Amino acid sequence: HSLVGNWGLAIILITIIVKGAMYWLTKKQYESMAKMRNLAPKMQQLKDRYGDDRQKMSQAMMELYKKEKVNPMGGCFPLLLQMPIFLALYWVLLESVELRHADFILWITDLSVMDPYFVLPVLTGASMWMLQKLQPTTMTDPMQQKIMQWMPVAMSVFFIWFPAGLVLYWLISNVITLVQAKMIYASMEKRGIK
Repeated sequence: HSLVGNWGLAIILITIIVKGAMYWLTKKQYESMAKMRNLAPKMQQLKDRYGDDRQKMSQAMMELYKKEKVNPMGGCFPLLLQMPIFLALYWVLLESVELRHADFILWITDLSVMDPYFVLPVLTGASMWMLQKLQPTTMTDPMQQKIMQWMPVAMSVFFIWFPAGLVLYWLISNVITLVQAKMIYASMEKRGIK
């Protein structure tokens, strides 16, 4: 805040720093997801082969992951690293006296309360939808696909009640992720990774 003189800009700056510092982990996450997509046919073969024998199927899947050098949880790591930042920001926005009535721009006159016109939650939902469309899915279950299609709408409604500063963090994080994803996908395409 002392650098930029505005709490909203400070949140944006923190988001840029966090996302920039996590770029290489994000890149690894996208590469891991691409490998998982490429393994989908082999995984389906294992499911067909072992049917209801979950133990043998799990064992065969683990062997496949090991052979292909894929970590099925690799895609979760960057998200897990950001959770403490998200939670810390949430509590700072709720508890910090300095942030009460700290205006940002135009209609946002207090970053510690919800956006009065719901612009940030709607923009956050739209950015989530754009991210969802950009990223190929590995889900084959139609029910899971339906749930994921409605996730941006549900999150927009959920974010209505969050402090505007927190929704601003999530929105900027999504926008940066969109830019990073486009860069990473272009880099992967040049290297022949699909």
